[in-house]
Amino acid sequence: MTDISRKGPGERRFGAVNWLGLFTLCRREVLRFANVWTQTLLAPLVTAGLFLLIFTIAIGPRRGDVMGVPFTSFIAPGILMMTVIQNAFANTSSSIVISKVQGNIVDTLMPPLAPFELVLGYLAGGVARGLMVAVAITLGLWLITGLFPAHPLVLLVFATLGAAFLSSLGMLAGLWANKFDQMAAITNFIVTPLAFLSGTFYSVEALPPVLYSITHFNPVFYLIDGARFGMLGVSDANPVLGFAVAVAATAAVMLAAWSLFRTGWRLKA
Repeated sequence: MTDISRKGPGERRFGAVNWLGLFTLCRREVLRFANVWTQTLLAPLVTAGLFLLIFTIAIGPRRGDVMGVPFTSFIAPGILMMTVIQNAFANTSSSIVISKVQGNIVDTLMPPLAPFELVLGYLAGGVARGLMVAVAITLGLWLITGLFPAHPLVLLVFATLGAAFLSSLGMLAGLWANKFDQMAAITNFIVTPLAFLSGTFYSVEALPPVLYSITHFNPVFYLIDGARFGMLGVSDANPVLGFAVAVAATAAVMLAAWSLFRTGWRLKA
């Protein structure tokens, strides 16, 4: 009797984790954006640099310090995190939608990959792209402005959580969308407002009471605020609270993505 014949229902011959399959999916997702690095890595850096330049020229000279730091330094972490989350979201959502539109999503579903392995595989690509962008922007800020992270480990943790949260959200969006215009609608009406209205360019202390309260229910606010603490050592909210909210939000969205992959929602004809 062979080992394969002794396997019970639901058991896989390669064990609890298909390491080879998981590694292959991770590698595919990383190579997918690395092969077009001018679009996926260089373009976001140029966009982030333009944001920083325009706000510095237009507002910087006339704007006083914010939370005790120069305005240009204040907005730098927000621009960094905004770029990270936008690219992490785009990586997973575009990968799934393109596969669905081209009809080759079956190439991902047919291999013996469990739902959690699919989640981790897609997540790896989004997090890798987000962190590459974060490292590049951080180095650029250091070389050009002399701004170096006050708490590098904290900045790395929040950048990783931000990339993981939006990568997971991108999976949900990619599973829901069947057309590129549906994906564009999610990006334009959900992701972009979340990034811009979460304290990227301002301190939430300046908001009216109602908007101030609403902002504190937005996980992206805690991601940007945590990145600001990691870069500058100042923040609107307690970084420990921000870390807890970011972990909980990321875990919840990952669980939702796992559940949808498990049921094959909008994937199986």
